[in-house]
Order: sequence, then C-alpha cells, then structure tokens
Amino acid sequence: MNRILYFYGVITMVFISGCKEKVLVIDDSFSNQIKLNQIGYYPEAIKKAVIVTESEISKFSIVESNSGKTVFSGEISGPLNWELAGEQVRIADFSELSMEGLYNLYIKEVGFSYPFEIKNQVLLPVFHGSIKGLYFQRAGMALEEKYASQWNRPLGHPDDSVLFHPSSGKQTGVLNSPKGWYDAGDYNKYVVNASFPLGQFFLFEEQYPNSIADGELNIPESGNDISDYLDELKYEMDWVLSMQDEDGGMFHKLTTKNFEGMVMPHEVTSQRYVVGKGTAASLDFAGAAAQAARVFMPYDSIYSKKCLQAAKNAYSWSLDNPEVEFVNPEDISTGQYGDTNFDDELFWAASQLYITTADKSYFDQLKKDNIDFTYSPGDGWTKFMRFMGIFTLLENKSLVPDKLYGILQEGILKTADSLTEKTKTNDYFQCVEDFQWGSNSDVLNTAMIIAQAYRLENKPVYLTAVRQAADYVLGNNAVGYSFVTGFGDNPPMFIHHRQSAADGIVDPVPGLLSGGPNNDKQDVSDGVVYPENTPPMKSWTDHEDSYASNEICLNWNAPLTYILGFLEQESK
Repeated sequence: MNRILYFYGVITMVFISGCKEKVLVIDDSFSNQIKLNQIGYYPEAIKKAVIVTESEISKFSIVESNSGKTVFSGEISGPLNWELAGEQVRIADFSELSMEGLYNLYIKEVGFSYPFEIKNQVLLPVFHGSIKGLYFQRAGMALEEKYASQWNRPLGHPDDSVLFHPSSGKQTGVLNSPKGWYDAGDYNKYVVNASFPLGQFFLFEEQYPNSIADGELNIPESGNDISDYLDELKYEMDWVLSMQDEDGGMFHKLTTKNFEGMVMPHEVTSQRYVVGKGTAASLDFAGAAAQAARVFMPYDSIYSKKCLQAAKNAYSWSLDNPEVEFVNPEDISTGQYGDTNFDDELFWAASQLYITTADKSYFDQLKKDNIDFTYSPGDGWTKFMRFMGIFTLLENKSLVPDKLYGILQEGILKTADSLTEKTKTNDYFQCVEDFQWGSNSDVLNTAMIIAQAYRLENKPVYLTAVRQAADYVLGNNAVGYSFVTGFGDNPPMFIHHRQSAADGIVDPVPGLLSGGPNNDKQDVSDGVVYPENTPPMKSWTDHEDSYASNEICLNWNAPLTYILGFLEQESK
C-alpha cells in the first residue's frame, strides 16, 4: 500500500516496500526541461527538481537508473513565474527519498531527467576534481600522462628570465619567477588573483585540516607525506613569493603584452614581462602569505617563517605606499585587476597578520568601526577579502576582544539570514539577483558567508542554503548545465580556455568552473551570439569565444572547492 506525506507544501506519495513496482525503460534522451543537481544529493538533504513547462502536469516519479523500477512518486507543485530565468516552472520535491542509489526523475509528459545519485560523500569526486583542476593550470612544468591522463602536455612558460616592464619601476634585468597557476583561460599570472583565491583555499585547510590525504589527487608531489591539497597550494604560493620586490612591495602581474591566441602553452613564443607594482597586490599578498605561515608551520617551519616575513614586508610597504593604484600601461592589454579602494585589502591583511603573530600593532590598524557586512554581486577579488578577514577573526575567538567578536558574529549571522531568506523565493533557490561577470562565484561566495553562519550556529536552514548553492552550479539552474567541466551528464564542452580549445581532445580539461550567466554580455561586441531576448539567468553560452560567460578563473574555482569541501565535511 501507499501512504501520503505532506512536506514543504507539496503532497508526495511514497512507495512502501512490497507494493507493485512499475518498470520503465530509460534511454539516453534526457530532458533539459528537468533541472536538478546532476551529481547528486546527500541522503538527508532537501532535494528539489525544477520542471520548466507551461503545461499542466501533476505527477512525477523517481526510478532506479539500472533497473527502471519506481522507488518514489509524488505530486508536482503548481506553476511559478520566474522573471530572472524567464520561465514558468513547477517543483518536484523528493526530499523524503533517502535510500542510496542511482536514479532518474521521470514525468510522463516530459521524459527523464539526467541521472543523479543519493549517497553519503556524493560530492567527493567533484570536490577532488575542483582541486585537480588547479594542477592542469600549472605553469612551468610538463603535465605527464601518469598524472594528467589524456590532458598531458609539454612544459610551457618556464618564466626563468622574465623581463621587467618599465611600469615595474625597473629598467633592466630579469626575474626568475617560475611555477604558479595560469589565472584563467589565458596563460598569464596575476598577484591579486593568486593571493585572493589562495586565501579561500587556506581558509578551508584551517577549518578542516587534512581533508585531502597524501596521494588522493595523483599529482607529482604525491607520496611526500604531505597533503596533496597543500602541495598544490604551495605550487602557487611559491610563484607569488617570487613576485616580491626587494623593498617588500609586490609586482602586479607576469604577462605578455597582449593575450595569446588559442594555442597550447608550449607553442607560445611572445615575451613575458613583470608588470606594475601596487598597493592592492601587496596587501592581498600579505593576507595570503600570513595565512600560509599558519597553514605550513606544522609541516615546514622554515617555509612558514619565509611566508610570514614576506607578509610583513609587503604590509610595511603598503603602509608606506597606501594609494598606489595599478592601471594597465598603454602597451599592456592583459587583465588589469585594478582597484581604487584598498580598505578591504587592508582589513584582510591586518587581520591575518594579527592572528598569525598576535602582535597588537596589527590589531590596532584594523578599521573596526562601521564594518560593512553587506554582499554585493561582483564583489569578488575587489571586496570579498573583507569577509575573509572577518571569517579568520571569528575562527580565533581567544585573540579577539569580546565586543568586537560580538559585532562580527552578529554581522555575519544577519547577512547570512538575509541571504538565506532569498533562497526561499529566488529563482533556482540561490541568493543572487544581479548576474554579472563570474556570477557562479557570486552564488558560491554568498554560500561561503552562510557556511560561516552554520559554523557559528548549526541551523539546518543554513546548511540547506549552502547545499542549494551547490545544486545550482551542478545543474539546477536556468540553462540546465553542470557548470563544472567533466562532471555531470551535461557539462560545458567549449569553455574559454586555451588548452582545452587547442589540445585536439573532445573533452575540456576537467574540474574547472565556468563563469556563469552574465547579463552584461561584454563579448557580444566580439561576435559572441546569445539567444535573442535572453533573461539574466540564461545569459550564458557554451562557446569557447565567450570570455564573458564561459571562461574559467582561479577565483571562481576557489569558492567552489570551499563549498564542496564544506559540504563533504558537514554532511557526515
């Protein structure tokens, strides 16, 4: 017999063991009208699929992918009009299904969804993949087949004799600046957008140490008795350390004068330059290096001390040079990563140095009045580091005066409450309403704020909101793609990424997060075509020329890794 459950306002019918089961034949013609997390769900998680249709439909079922047997049946909600997505949708809620397995959602009038799993550690493979994606971005080394599989390639960009551009303040000489990760779809390296993502990666390690064991990622350093995660982060940290000038200030970037074409790294021949020097790069580096000092101390005290001294030197230079803005010189057209306000960078750097050293002088330099707890879409690498400082202070209560700690805690909880409320009414159960460049990182950065609230107060509503952010980037979104290359049955295939475009391999390099819908569509002027009258949440195209919507970037992968790792740790 069957029983009826009332759950979240939706009537569901659950098939109890022993009832007659209908067997369905599942082929590979999955319907993109059904949007859900294409990787899967934790057994106890809220599980909602979105069905895009204006037709009257009433029933859905969940079937085992291998046997075709129905294990769950339910009623579909009434219609909802979602303006940001430009859709009329209905919701199928199957949260009550907790039995582990591989499933498809089926609607007679629509068809089958992409397959998904329900199980513990369901996001572990994509979590690992998001970190392994960084290995594929390595500069200065060949990617061997035993580590890189079909994406192996020769060494590119040794960067052992990089010329100084006049904007660096040096007229002659070369810099030995090897290693590091390529920043995005291009082959350049930027201090701002190396330091900020490193801060997010380091935060995860501090909160959930040793989550990745030695050997789990299959990288060249595997087998050295140190976490593969830390090995990968060190490869980037080593490069950023090399970009410090003798006076402590940080050079801004290491790039060619113009972006290269869609060729492999080893085929690039243009001269690379050390370009610029500024306050933003120096403060961002100081924050990341101070964190690195804490993270690496248990494993390599000499390296830890090197990072800390470098952080102090960069911070001191920034205090002496508080308003050095970087702007691209006339002959440089690569990514600018410019900023005009350095308050957020200063807050992050001072917070990290204070927690690392317990030196009150750094605490005294923190701007503790009128701390801004609001999150605005597009904050990213210009502003989100303010939150990174707040997160670290909250993690170290014993070093923070009670009054300030209370202000920080209240501010994060209020922001998280506001963001969580938005997930209840926003299209596709996420926090963002303004879809800008890298909107997927906005979805994930807001989830990071909510994750900190969950660490402060274990409210289930917070955990659900973070899970729904993961659902969004993994397929439950207006375009129906799992935005992480190589994961899900409908991932991006034509990311704006030079190696993926040039290597002759059908599948793109895996583990990289596409930027996501971008209502500004800046690449239209370069010939990229989007569907006509595209609503904000559909302003995305799976085309390698779409740098505005389908590029990848370090500061987008960083919150992805954090959120996936957080969920793996908190869903045990």
